Amino acid sequence: MIAAAVQPSVTLTTVDLLWIEGRQERWLRFGRDVGDQIVDRRRRLVSFRAGAIFAFVRWASNDFGTAQSRIDILRAVGPGEAYSTVPFVEPGGDILLRIHGWPKVQRVFAAIDGVETTGIDPVDVAPDYWRHVHNRLSVGDTPRAYGRDRHAAWLLRHAVQS
Repeated sequence: MIAAAVQPSVTLTTVDLLWIEGRQERWLRFGRDVGDQIVDRRRRLVSFRAGAIFAFVRWASNDFGTAQSRIDILRAVGPGEAYSTVPFVEPGGDILLRIHGWPKVQRVFAAIDGVETTGIDPVDVAPDYWRHVHNRLSVGDTPRAYGRDRHAAWLLRHAVQS
């Protein structure tokens, strides 16, 4: 008897987004989703294929002001890949950047804006760049800009690896 080859199931990374005006917000700064399911008027679930890069922002306040401000730039993982757990991300992801505190989160937004001004979509940026931004901001330093030359080098390196 010959056993049929079993294709691994396509697993998606799902992010639980929420918007409660002025109290709690979970939203995406960038990312190319492949599915979007509305749960109710405040919540929706967004899905990403393995390898997709996205920025997930979490913010919450209390009676005294901002209680939490965080951004994670993650790579969605495929079946069998190692991953880190992240709240509201199922199953989790490969963490490229993890920053908390509003001043540092704003600096990540500035880095994303800088990439966008070059005409490059942040989802296409070299994953190493987001790690670089994380490392620099974590020690209070300024990240280097991501330009067309660095992007061209990433595209060539990616083509050779594929």
